[in-house]
Amino acid sequence: MPSDAAAPGAEGLVASLRRVHGALWIGRVVLFAVALAVAFVVVRLVGKIDWPAVWDALSHLAWWHPLVLVSILLVRMVCNASPLAFYIPGVTVYRATINDLAAHLMSIVAPPPSDLALRVTMFTSWGVPTSQGVAGTVMNTVTYYIVRFATPLAGFVLLLAAGQAPGPRWLELGFILASAAMLVGLVLVMRSDTLAARTGALAARAMRRFRPSVDPGAWAQSCVGFRADMAARFRRGFPLSIAGVTGMIVADLTIVVLCLRFVGVSASEVDLVHIAIAYLFAFPLTVFPFMGLGVVDALLLAALVEAGGLEVEAASVAALVVWRVFTLAGPVLLGTGAVAMWRHSIRGTDAEMLTEQPGQR
Repeated sequence: MPSDAAAPGAEGLVASLRRVHGALWIGRVVLFAVALAVAFVVVRLVGKIDWPAVWDALSHLAWWHPLVLVSILLVRMVCNASPLAFYIPGVTVYRATINDLAAHLMSIVAPPPSDLALRVTMFTSWGVPTSQGVAGTVMNTVTYYIVRFATPLAGFVLLLAAGQAPGPRWLELGFILASAAMLVGLVLVMRSDTLAARTGALAARAMRRFRPSVDPGAWAQSCVGFRADMAARFRRGFPLSIAGVTGMIVADLTIVVLCLRFVGVSASEVDLVHIAIAYLFAFPLTVFPFMGLGVVDALLLAALVEAGGLEVEAASVAALVVWRVFTLAGPVLLGTGAVAMWRHSIRGTDAEMLTEQPGQR
């Protein structure tokens, strides 16, 4: 994304992220605290949880259930990383998955932009220019946010198909509008250098209301440089990336459904449509740290109890615990393996090149 630094392009972006990493880290902590507070309020509204019953529901898990969940988790992670392969020349789906898992691990153990620094170092080891690696990473993030904020649209479609009234859904409508605005802005940037410069300058002027140091000229140049790096692959890569991120969401929803079924919540109690609607409306809130841990779970629990009654509350809590164990702890463990595999693959590569900080090339 554009930088408020004087230097445009990838180097300016990395330098800007490095300067503001403290503020970003504090912001993540604040968002996580807000998420936990919201989760506490929602759970209180649902009712007192019978924890012995939750444990009893977990006892329904068979030995082969984790194997199924791990298999779908791998599909989820590959789909999530696939846009990197579609946007960046020289990056295969395998490399994209290794890169994404390693960056995810780094984002957990160190403040930003450590994850971006690791991404760029890995790209460099594969012979990918810094500017293309950063531009592809930005496009990966933008694509993800466009799809993430658009998921309530699919929820509204399911509500219509099920003949249910949507009720007050202003927050979800706001997410859809945000997705549309991001899509329009992206299309304008990719149409021409002139539109890219104008879009960057316009966005910078809007941001100057909050950060007077933002330089419209630098933002305009960054957008033009970003377009130059992405122009050749955007037309084909963007639709494929949308499909990849959508596949990730479908895989994640599949894990949620299987977790519910594995702990004893039957289709007669809460059917697939109700689960999907609850998930699609809650998914934009994964913007909170740790994929919306707390707030998303609480909203899903409330929707499941509303659909199936208090009888499914304990089992639903058990299912959400299993879902979080696999989708939060799983990628961290896979990320550890990804870093080890990458280090093994580059053994013998010039150490100076690999330890060079992004932005020095």
